[in-house]
Amino acid sequence: MTQPIDPVDLTAALVRCASVTPAEGGALVLLESLLTEAGFTCTRVDRGGVSNLYARWGDKGHGRSFGFNGHTDVVPVGDAAAWSVDPFGAEIKDGYLYGRGSTDMKSGVAAFAAAAVDFVRDTPPDGAVILAITGDEEGDAVDGTVALLDWMDANGEAMSVCLVGEPTCPDKMGEMMKIGRRGSMTAYFTVKGVQGHSAYPHRALNPVPVMARLADRLASHVLDEGTDHFDASTLAVTTIDTGNTANNVIPAECRATVNIRFNDDHSSDSLIAWLRAEADKIAAESGAVVEMKTQVSGESFLTPPGELSAMVAKSVEAETGVVPEMSTSGGTSDARFVKDHCPVVEFGLVGKTMHQVDERVSVEQVRQLKGIYTRILQDYFA
Repeated sequence: MTQPIDPVDLTAALVRCASVTPAEGGALVLLESLLTEAGFTCTRVDRGGVSNLYARWGDKGHGRSFGFNGHTDVVPVGDAAAWSVDPFGAEIKDGYLYGRGSTDMKSGVAAFAAAAVDFVRDTPPDGAVILAITGDEEGDAVDGTVALLDWMDANGEAMSVCLVGEPTCPDKMGEMMKIGRRGSMTAYFTVKGVQGHSAYPHRALNPVPVMARLADRLASHVLDEGTDHFDASTLAVTTIDTGNTANNVIPAECRATVNIRFNDDHSSDSLIAWLRAEADKIAAESGAVVEMKTQVSGESFLTPPGELSAMVAKSVEAETGVVPEMSTSGGTSDARFVKDHCPVVEFGLVGKTMHQVDERVSVEQVRQLKGIYTRILQDYFA
């Protein structure tokens, strides 16, 4: 009898692949070999120097399909000397597997790959199981999951529903799943004044106090009080800078960056219009020129509580004894792209050490996660 795949061993093998964005590092090659041997049809969907893997078990376009989405790329290790272990050594000690990406999110990928392989072997479903795995989640995310979804659309491939395996639990395994995410956008302001001598400010137009007034107005504004499924939107001024090293020169320009995390009361378009209006007011009051550029990382979205979220919650409770909170907190994830393709939820491990020195994952939790994903597949195809 074929032995079940140990998700801890698979996590360790993936951690040993130094897949720092955008390097593939061997992680997708490893998964492609494993999945092909298990009967999955695998396609590398590489774009823009980014490696991605699409794997499907079952006939295309026949019946329902359950999809998993995740990433094998990781952030840099930082100061390697600060680690107590080899960041790519996958050392196990005191019940934890150490290494960059062990939490975010090679353990999640290993858990759903192991669950999928064992499931289709032991109980072949009437439908398809799909794994969409990217090497570009920690980077710009332009040629990762987006490239996979573009390829799927062009080739008649589809997921009926999808589960993203990102870490979702703050402190305790099973306590939280994500049914949506806030939107994220950044605005870059430049105030242009007139340079001059600080002893003769009347001969200059100082952009610094102009920018300070703009930043204060934006930061003091209450965007909303929260909505049914979302916390209140937030705005943070993250930098104000002139690059001026002289104490007797009024600078010609001042730059600032503002980041907004917004709920379903807003769209990026509505926020951009508000920011532009505030910038125009300041410009009119001061006589300075105020320029603005924006970058939108994603819109807010919600998968309303229903059959998919209930099925995930039931499996989590059965495996952990914990009923997960349905949350929309945190930053962005690739679910912001998947939501345009099919209903999507997120569930994964405790993420306390992700991106940290000595990133590590509980061995027990990795095995629990495989068990949860297995239950979800069983319930979905029952």
